[in-house]
Amino acid sequence: MVERLTHGGDLDAAALKYAIPKADWLDLSTGINPVPYPIGHIPPEAWNRLPDTETEASLLEAARAYYGVPERAIIVAGPGTQALIQWLPRLIPTGRVAVMGPTYMEHAHCWRGAGHAVIDAPVDGPLPDNKDIIVIVNPNNPDGARRDPAALAAHARADQLVVVDEAFADTDPALSVIGQAGKPGLIVLRSFGKFFGLAGVRLGFAVGPPAQLEALAEALGPWPVAGPALTIGTLAMTDANWIDRARRRLARDAARLDEVMAAWTGPAVGGTDFFRLYNTGETDLHSRLAAMGIWTRVFANHPSLIRLGLPPDDAGFARLTAALN
Repeated sequence: MVERLTHGGDLDAAALKYAIPKADWLDLSTGINPVPYPIGHIPPEAWNRLPDTETEASLLEAARAYYGVPERAIIVAGPGTQALIQWLPRLIPTGRVAVMGPTYMEHAHCWRGAGHAVIDAPVDGPLPDNKDIIVIVNPNNPDGARRDPAALAAHARADQLVVVDEAFADTDPALSVIGQAGKPGLIVLRSFGKFFGLAGVRLGFAVGPPAQLEALAEALGPWPVAGPALTIGTLAMTDANWIDRARRRLARDAARLDEVMAAWTGPAVGGTDFFRLYNTGETDLHSRLAAMGIWTRVFANHPSLIRLGLPPDDAGFARLTAALN
């Protein structure tokens, strides 16, 4: 098997290590909305026919409106943002890539794997101005660091590509740089599954100028998005009432999680409305919670930090509270 990087959500390993069945875990290891969009009935033709042009066009129209994509920019849908993260480095001439981190590890991994010279730049430092490509996650994962979108757009030029991963920007649309999309040197990645709580749908978008985006669409080939994903994505991104309720609930639950954790870790040291980051000091809180069937995210290079996603309901919050006491 191909060796893969470690991410949150690997309940198989947790269940094996702690001898707790997967169904009995409270999984707080990811940054995915734990209350998913209700997909309802999916027409049979979405499953038994090849995706058609009209259905794909409806998805892209819904995505343009939801993300606020300007007319001058191209939008491409793919089978999850991860697929786009892997394809982009193969389509861009090899060069010097600054990945602002620590951040989602797949970015550096994929650019390096495609032959680029990757350097790690501090996420809280100035944006480099002497690199061919800059990659930044805004807001960042796992610390939630935020960058002014105007400053990001200003660094994008014909000779300096800026790739902005906005996987966690749905709860703060003003943070998005998509309004500047279409200018040379600016590519924006958006994740559908995180905000809508449907990571298994595998749907993501790239937005940017024709030069790179047309090449990306060509590389993805025909039918890059499955029929059910086209249908679900269109429904979800046009459901303004659900979107508004989800944004308010995520903000409320993120604040509630901070209250639950405060007595144990003190205030959060970072995060977004999807996940929170805490400093546990010398305490192995991850193992303590895992022994009680609560799975969290830790980082080998920063052993004092722990990241928690949001519990899905009152019962989840009560279970976490009881485990901490």
